[in-house]
Amino acid sequence: MSYCLIITTCKDEQEATILASSILELKLAACVQLSHISSLYTWQNKLVNDNEVKLSIKTKKSLYKKLKEYILQNHSYDTPEIIMININKGSKKYLNWIKEVTI
Repeated sequence: MSYCLIITTCKDEQEATILASSILELKLAACVQLSHISSLYTWQNKLVNDNEVKLSIKTKKSLYKKLKEYILQNHSYDTPEIIMININKGSKKYLNWIKEVTI
């Protein structure tokens, strides 16, 4: 079994909480952590400085495609950040928990 961390950002806490809750209800992830961040990036040839909420989503690698599609369909951004990071090692007990609570 392979596991991963998926990162995305939302415009505010309300959107982040709704997205995270629905991801968990659908059992597409075991845990979603929300962190308030300041993001600087270039968008439409302009430098942007926004406050956002970062979602760190822990799940099985096999659920990445479904999770990506769900984020794209339910996100307010035209181009939401969706980055997958492989989890190469981790606590066996924690990784087993991810396996047990996801589809």
